[in-house]
Amino acid sequence: MGCLSEVSWVSMNFKKITLPSGLRVITVPTQGNPSVMVLVVVETGSNYETKSQNGLSHFLEHMCFKSTTKRPKASDIARELDNLGAQNNAFTSNELTGYYAKAAKKHFIKLFEIISDLYLNPTLPAEDLEKERGVILEEISMYEDLPQRKVWEVLSELMYGDTPAGRPVIGPRENIKRFTRDEFAHYRAAHYVASKTIVIVAGDVSEKTVLTEVKKHFKDIPRHKRLSKLAVKEKQKSPRLLIHRKKTDQTHMVLAFRGYGAKDKRIPAIAVLVEVLGKGMSSRLFTKLRDEMGACYYVKALHEEYTDHGVFAISTGINVSRTKEVLKVLLEECAKLSKVPVSNEELQKAKEHNAGHLYMGLETTDALAEFYAGQEVSVGKLKKPQELEKEIRKVTAGDVMKVAKDIFKNEKLNLAIVGDISNEKMIKKALSLK
Repeated sequence: MGCLSEVSWVSMNFKKITLPSGLRVITVPTQGNPSVMVLVVVETGSNYETKSQNGLSHFLEHMCFKSTTKRPKASDIARELDNLGAQNNAFTSNELTGYYAKAAKKHFIKLFEIISDLYLNPTLPAEDLEKERGVILEEISMYEDLPQRKVWEVLSELMYGDTPAGRPVIGPRENIKRFTRDEFAHYRAAHYVASKTIVIVAGDVSEKTVLTEVKKHFKDIPRHKRLSKLAVKEKQKSPRLLIHRKKTDQTHMVLAFRGYGAKDKRIPAIAVLVEVLGKGMSSRLFTKLRDEMGACYYVKALHEEYTDHGVFAISTGINVSRTKEVLKVLLEECAKLSKVPVSNEELQKAKEHNAGHLYMGLETTDALAEFYAGQEVSVGKLKKPQELEKEIRKVTAGDVMKVAKDIFKNEKLNLAIVGDISNEKMIKKALSLK
């Protein structure tokens, strides 16, 4: 339990308040920290888009940096942030879009004003829209050339098909080429409203100061009714395989099982399962595939949680000639966990590794802000790191085996591959836990 004293400043209470408008404000005080992080999140992303809108959330995120009513040029925004010595950017995922900047705490007031302006007052200039199309088309090309990233898009398509959850966050080229300014304006008006907006500030700043700035800058934010997304539907009866053929030096693959949504009570148990299988250099998969077989440079396990679904995944990059061999080992290791309980020694190691990385991952103000933003969007209830650690510490070997038995089934099994695969039938035949 030594982690708690080493990062005692993390234990300070966050403060959350919901204003009459529906806007949520989360303050994470970190006394003595030299930096402050301002993050504004909106609950929208690719899972909120129709097929014709796919890519709109991400493209809009780019456009908000082009100009505002107060700052008519992108260079005005960039120059002001650079003058503060700030780090800034934005991101879009399936269920949220975020805009942020981080700087020395003495610049908090100005930093907050700039990020608020970006979020609330973008002008979406038509001339910049045309330029940004080229930027995003090049971004798509860049991702196409990164097979270890592309394979995750292949997996989404395999598991969720032609639904919002199955489409890439960045969208297809044909959509990017035809989006109009009106589409951005309408989409923004529908989603960038008070009840879907969360303001998070992490740093040595008081809640009173944060609320003063929020009430000043967000007083006129639209209060329309919030739009929800379509629920993700899980449909599968047997193992599925999808191969994106590409001439690459390495074959990248993701073996995935249908998992649990973020509110599921089994999340702590599956977190321990992830640790045992593929977290750290002494995990079962790293030991087997890299140390014993010399088959890969990386192998990782993870569980991604969303508001209403989850994915348990194992990713690796291998020589194409060893695809069947590695797949067999991955499936064998999964099957073992559903039949044989983990030892107490391995269980404690997994818990300690999880706790250590939880705290080390929260040593910066930006990490803290994103940590609480993620919880607010996916769960709607905030927990301190200490609470999450306690939940992990309570997990038993029986709990781990129970989730392994529930998840590692043929009717939840999926395999996505990017590489120069010639014998698809051979892989399909090997894709079974039985």
